[in-house]
Amino acid sequence: MTATANEYPDLNSSKLAIVGAGSVGTSIAYASMIRGSARQIALYDINTKKVEAEAADLAHGTQYTPTSQVTGGSDIEVVKDSSIVIITAGARQHPGQTRMDLAAENTRILSELMPRLLDQAPNAIYVLVTNPCDVLTVVAQKVSGLPPNRVFSTGTMLDTARVRWAIAKRARVAQSNVHAVIMGEHGDTEFAIWSSASIAQVPIRKYRDEAGHRVFSEEILAEIAHDTTHAAYSIIEGKGATNYAIGLTGARLTEAILKQQRKILPLSSVLTDYRGVSDVALSVPSMVTEKGIERVFEVPMDAHEIALFQNSARHVQATCRELGF
Repeated sequence: MTATANEYPDLNSSKLAIVGAGSVGTSIAYASMIRGSARQIALYDINTKKVEAEAADLAHGTQYTPTSQVTGGSDIEVVKDSSIVIITAGARQHPGQTRMDLAAENTRILSELMPRLLDQAPNAIYVLVTNPCDVLTVVAQKVSGLPPNRVFSTGTMLDTARVRWAIAKRARVAQSNVHAVIMGEHGDTEFAIWSSASIAQVPIRKYRDEAGHRVFSEEILAEIAHDTTHAAYSIIEGKGATNYAIGLTGARLTEAILKQQRKILPLSSVLTDYRGVSDVALSVPSMVTEKGIERVFEVPMDAHEIALFQNSARHVQATCRELGF
């Protein structure tokens, strides 16, 4: 199925549809309401009682938010004419289960869902949050026939926020002064670009504290990268799901698109000849506009980082092949 030409509404008429009224979907809706990310928010889920209750609970607070309307239901027409559709529906990741273990079941769900969503919102930008999001981005792009700029995932946008938080905490600086990015798969093979990471333009490997001591040894950088990659696992073990931070991530991405901010964010889309990688979705710094991803940036990497990127590509490609994509 091929969508028609995109039309871009202004923020006053913007509509965000969220597929899946679980902890992630409702957190995205709640964060988007509070921040005023979109004027209208629609929740869709096959569980009628659940989605109607969640939508009502959110709608009762609209007097106190910039968002003017919240709807929800188990009829897919609730997403009709959406500007952005964020997909969170799928099997939940259980403690000890990797993101890739979810691939087969969530691929089946998404393959059935995408054509139905496109019937209702043919001009929307589609954002995958369901894991494994890189694999499912490939699936969604192939099933829908949409160009890669209009179907992508949040990828390592949250992982990048996590790594910047950890760096800022250790360096005792504001997070806005930390410049670092996580690239590759949103999962076990993701990696940090340490070769260009910096704090207030000081390369991270040269950053020193007030006493002149080096703050980030190779061991500490490795520890930060490991903790970032495994953050979701520890949170899931402790509370059953990650939801608040990804809720804010989805809201922030929605704003960047609808408000035409031309933000550069680490998002996962199907790539073409990026560091020798094609036909696989991985996170790279990407400029988003009202058209979706307008441009991807080929950032400097050292030889080790290029090898890690290509390893991440092989990992995701292997799963896609197993699934027939």
